[in-house]
Amino acid sequence: MNKNSLEEENQRLKQEIENLKSKVKQEIEHNRRNDEMLFQQSKMASMGEMIGNIAHQWRQPLMELSSIFMLIQSRIEYEGKISNTELLKQIEKSEEITSYMSQTIEDFRNFFAKEKKREEYRLSKQISLSVSMVNNSLKQNNIKLEILLHKNPKHYGYKNEYAQVLINILNNARDALLLKNIENPKIILTVDKVDNFSILTVEDNAGGITIKPIEKVFEPFFTLDKKDGTGIGLFMSKLIVENNMNGKLFVENGKNGAKFIIKIPLY
Repeated sequence: MNKNSLEEENQRLKQEIENLKSKVKQEIEHNRRNDEMLFQQSKMASMGEMIGNIAHQWRQPLMELSSIFMLIQSRIEYEGKISNTELLKQIEKSEEITSYMSQTIEDFRNFFAKEKKREEYRLSKQISLSVSMVNNSLKQNNIKLEILLHKNPKHYGYKNEYAQVLINILNNARDALLLKNIENPKIILTVDKVDNFSILTVEDNAGGITIKPIEKVFEPFFTLDKKDGTGIGLFMSKLIVENNMNGKLFVENGKNGAKFIIKIPLY
């Protein structure tokens, strides 16, 4: 092969390499857009869940407010008067209830606010936040939640992301229990620390996951026939844990049901 032929071949190879680089770049950008779209869909699905949870948390306070107004109205209509002491007492109760309702909205607003900086946080605090947002839904369906806090490790990062992941997993466990109509449904949440990792497990008693391989539950749009399910909650949870927290999210079948495990380096 002469010199000119070698140069032509080199130019051709260089062009092919540039073309491949361009295609790889385009594919990376395409995947990034897909991830962003899925993340937004997951966020919207979470917001739908949260609105439902607000409704659950507000139902009882609204009934209490209604009772207070009816009491005041009946005193005035049937007794002709209400004492200042009684009126002030009922006003104080109303203020306590509206304060609780206002705090509920603030908690949800803070949860969905875009976090601007990484910070140190205790795992127990994010667990409490997550549980507070789904607890009424669990109670309404008579699902018992047991929390075993063996350790209370610290993390450094975007704290609401951890709460979002835990909410997704708790909602998934709830859906599995309801889908299978489990008698005495239960979720056990366990927190521990091993070496430089926090370990959080969420185990239900819904009988386990029969799909094989079991990791398919983390695929986008995999729903196990959940009613109104989007199938992206677990997918996004795994993405958040492994891409944003340098951790691992995996699943296995425990003694009584599925067991999701979140393993995160402490720093």
